[in-house]
Amino acid sequence: MLKFIKHHMSSIDGIEIYPLISLGIFFLFFVILFIYVFGGGKNRFKDISLLPLSDPNDPREQNEEEQS
Repeated sequence: MLKFIKHHMSSIDGIEIYPLISLGIFFLFFVILFIYVFGGGKNRFKDISLLPLSDPNDPREQNEEEQS
């Protein structure tokens, strides 16, 4: 079965570019993810981490927002 697939794939013109394209997309995704995670400020992640726990009626959180 694998021999049939390998022979069929080798008959397609330009097939050797597809692994390079997929490797490039894979690498580019993780580079962008790395920049997003380590390039962002700590305040952004602090705000995101508090979203599920925040209460819009809590006056302490409103004071913290005014100070920022």
